[in-house]
Amino acid sequence: MSSHVQSSPQDAPGIVDVEQAEAALVEHYPRLVRLAYLVLPPSLGRNRRVLTAHSLTQRALPRSRTSEDEAAVPAQRGKDGRQGNPGYACVRLRVVRTALEAGLPLRWTALPKRSQFPPLLLQVRGLRLFPRSGGADELALDQRLSTLSGAARAAYLLRGLERLEDGDVRKVLDAAGVDDPGAALAEADGVEARYELLASPEFDPCSLQARPTDLMRRRQHMKAAGVAVAAALVCGALLGLPGDGWAPDGAAAPPYAKNPAGQAALHPGKLTLIGATEWKRSARTDFSVWPARGELTDDKALLRRALAVWARPGESVQVSATPGTAAGAPPGPAQLLFAGEVDSARVVLLYDGLRIVRYAEPKDGTSGAVLDFARVDGADSAEAGAVIANRTDGNVRYLTAPWVKGAAVRDLIKRSAATTLKRDKSGVTEPFASPAQASSCTSWNALQLRDNSGTDRLATDLGELVPAHLTAGRPQAPREATAADWSATACSLSAARSNGVRTVHAWAYARQALPEGNGLAQWVCTRADTWRGGGSRLLAQFRAPGTAAASVVAKAEDTPACGGREPAVLAGVRWKSRGGTWYLLGAGSKEVASVTASDGTKAPGNTLAAPLGRGAQAGLSGRLTDGGKISTLG
Repeated sequence: MSSHVQSSPQDAPGIVDVEQAEAALVEHYPRLVRLAYLVLPPSLGRNRRVLTAHSLTQRALPRSRTSEDEAAVPAQRGKDGRQGNPGYACVRLRVVRTALEAGLPLRWTALPKRSQFPPLLLQVRGLRLFPRSGGADELALDQRLSTLSGAARAAYLLRGLERLEDGDVRKVLDAAGVDDPGAALAEADGVEARYELLASPEFDPCSLQARPTDLMRRRQHMKAAGVAVAAALVCGALLGLPGDGWAPDGAAAPPYAKNPAGQAALHPGKLTLIGATEWKRSARTDFSVWPARGELTDDKALLRRALAVWARPGESVQVSATPGTAAGAPPGPAQLLFAGEVDSARVVLLYDGLRIVRYAEPKDGTSGAVLDFARVDGADSAEAGAVIANRTDGNVRYLTAPWVKGAAVRDLIKRSAATTLKRDKSGVTEPFASPAQASSCTSWNALQLRDNSGTDRLATDLGELVPAHLTAGRPQAPREATAADWSATACSLSAARSNGVRTVHAWAYARQALPEGNGLAQWVCTRADTWRGGGSRLLAQFRAPGTAAASVVAKAEDTPACGGREPAVLAGVRWKSRGGTWYLLGAGSKEVASVTASDGTKAPGNTLAAPLGRGAQAGLSGRLTDGGKISTLG
């Protein structure tokens, strides 16, 4: 039961005028956009969440004078302009409904909703827009909300931001299409009721700051665009040749002609099969030297179905692809990695030099087939150590590389001894609990693989076909991570789920002696890099003495900071000592020569601690050892 006081609902009129709804939308636009922004899944990234929140709110007006929305939602009594206003209740419901729809994955089996596509709002070229960064409390709340389902986030926000009682929250969620509002409320109970933080600038998509996109990538794209335009002009001139010039389709064969390479790609007899020991003689240790394994590698009918579905997935096939991964047909004959039965499914794993493709169908038929794509170009031996074989009931099973001599599961948070995983003769592990879909973070399982040289490597499931490789140390010289490197920051891995992540790096970049003899604090930067290059996500985290987990104090996207190219990083946090005094703390990497607070307080070296009135806002900047300037993440 929520702890705030709420007015009782009254019956809403059955009809809401469009003009009435429009007036409510205009008057309460900032609040509605904030609601949409917070309901949207954080995995979209802050820039897209901002644009999508505005787009959904602007499309929240009903199309006609009568609407089914109004009758389902209670209006509220109150003193402000939105309470007791059926027009506001109407547009609020439509905002919640479309924001929940926007968080649903695209499925081939259902017609997609407009809200599931990127917004069509005008964007400023070369700029990313996102709300201003808040304090450590706001970042911690945002991270905790990101672990909830969309319905549970909506329940928490309707309680905290809209001040609705649980009975009214159920009605709104039910009208918005949530299957089990009671379960959503129960899940929302697991988050501390810090409702006052929802009014922070951290969650205000109407008060924005702008940052440039990757300037080097933009320059490369401009060059590529120039070349493409020139090529198009030349082709256009050639296509316009008179007389015996080219036909409208140029040198292409007639539409009914069959491409030999495309036809060969669909033939199971053309699949590349690598021998069991070929990897030992090869200079490469990646997916290209994986042997074909599994008891169904000779099942031509199964392989033919897998290849046909890859090329032409039907409406009943569930297709998924990591961001930046093409989901198209194979360009030519692929390499077979595995074909066999795993749990209650027949699974086929294929590799085309760029992507891993997983086809799965039930043992008792082909209805409900699944097709998954993941980009893996340039994978090395650490990143090509395992592929998801199957997921079921929150558990995961991996197919391991032929050079893997031992597999184990290790809890990064509890730092307990690794538990050995049994593998069958094909190299498929026994199932173990995956953290990919966990709603809480009391443990975080990682896969530990030992190669033939005796090196142990850690990887973790982030909801995709290939686990993310975990590394640690200075960005210029990364090393294999240990459980100790991740024990305080493992929960932050949830922020990298389903983003096409290749590696996640943890770097304890600074230690700081706290004022008043409060001990030694640790500052950690975690950086998740993707297979596609863009979309990296950074978190700066602060771990106070005596605490098991670090707190996220800053985050950023698509920046080279804390990476091998530009390792320098700076972050700050408001901190309260055991004596009750508030301080502004700041810490940078060793590239930072001095840190300055916005009130003029300056400290030599890479750390700063300055007394700060509670609630006071303060910023940080720094000077690098080479004379350059650095600002905080965010």
